[in-house]
Amino acid sequence: MDKEYLINDKPARALAFFTFPMIIGNLFQQFYTMADSVIVGRFVSEDALAAIGASYSFTNVFICIAIGGGVGATVITSHYLGARNYKKMIQSTGTALISFLILSIVLAVVGLVFGRTFMIYLNTPANILTMASDYLEIYFWGLPFLFMYNIISAIFNAIGKSRIPLYLLIFSSLLNIALAVFMVYSLGLGVKGAAWATFLAQGVSVVLSFLLLVREFKKYYSYLDTAFDTSAFTEMSKVALPSILQQSTVAIGMLLVQSVVNSFGSEVLAGFSSAMRVESLFIVPMAAIGNAMSSYTAQNLGAGKQDRVQKGFRAANGYILFFAVITCIILEFFHTPIVGLFLGGGGTELAYQTGTGYLRFMGFFFILIGLKMSTDGLLRGAADMKMFTIANLANLSLRVIFALTMAPRFGVAMVWYAVPMGWFVNLLISYLQYLTGKWKTIRTSR
Repeated sequence: MDKEYLINDKPARALAFFTFPMIIGNLFQQFYTMADSVIVGRFVSEDALAAIGASYSFTNVFICIAIGGGVGATVITSHYLGARNYKKMIQSTGTALISFLILSIVLAVVGLVFGRTFMIYLNTPANILTMASDYLEIYFWGLPFLFMYNIISAIFNAIGKSRIPLYLLIFSSLLNIALAVFMVYSLGLGVKGAAWATFLAQGVSVVLSFLLLVREFKKYYSYLDTAFDTSAFTEMSKVALPSILQQSTVAIGMLLVQSVVNSFGSEVLAGFSSAMRVESLFIVPMAAIGNAMSSYTAQNLGAGKQDRVQKGFRAANGYILFFAVITCIILEFFHTPIVGLFLGGGGTELAYQTGTGYLRFMGFFFILIGLKMSTDGLLRGAADMKMFTIANLANLSLRVIFALTMAPRFGVAMVWYAVPMGWFVNLLISYLQYLTGKWKTIRTSR
């Protein structure tokens, strides 16, 4: 296929070709985190599952920062590729790698120093605090691997090479699962074994992905005169910083929500953690379509083809409707065995009730987050970041305020009742901004 198929091929076909490898790749990336939960939940204990679940809300802050950085790299690199400005494209790549390597090291130090203290502030149940802290310590040693892998994968996606991250994710996910089973089950290392498995698998993936990126960019070396460019950094920051702010703010907000769930005890936390892992899996197609819309929009606006963006947006929403229907059917009919994958036969009744209650309710509302992500992806690709940020902050604020005020009075179910309310408000604001048409000129005016 033409390397510039995102700006030349039929919109629906181009998006499908670009998105499908991202969906498969992101599913395997979710298997990274799910493998830890499933293995410790079945081979160690329900408390071990709760410990990783309590850690996940904290580590998710750093994951979101890495994803936000990847978005910045993707949009800018895609724009320069669409405009055939190869010098700026390769400079933005080097700038992104250097900038986020430094940032990841700084954040790793912060996490190593204050990780246990944060877990205490989040009302982590005392019976799982030590396990959660042990998991976090190993996780933070591998944080630079996480950041570099996400940035490199984003760059591959930006240049239309989404199959390369897919193959690497398949390899590293299988490696992570094998190492986790060996270290948790065979060596009896518990949550530490799960953390070390992820650390090693991500480290191998980063080395391989960097070598492949160097090979891919050999044809552009003649355009390289500096590895770090201040103008590229400034341009990338205009997109990356709002995206990082949005991503990390949402994650921080979910930390506050997690603290509410933690106060209900480790059994509820175990059920909630299993449900959240499942939710993150079913959000993958929606997120991939949203990310694809970012690259698709950036390339087509860079090439001056605004009309193709609207056609692609309609095609993306058609794909989202398909995935939303499939998700609803699966969660409504198979919620109990799905939660059972994490809790096993030893899961308590309360843990099962929490996990299945969350999934049965949420199954009807994935259409909202799908439409939100496709609309946000278009605005992000056009660098229309102001309303994008406002919409996501409104989403977060509603969810956090509702959970903090209602859950202590009416039960933990209030935590998930707030989720579709936030998604709907986010979608409404973003879609109204799309209808204004201002996004058509923001990227091209630079």
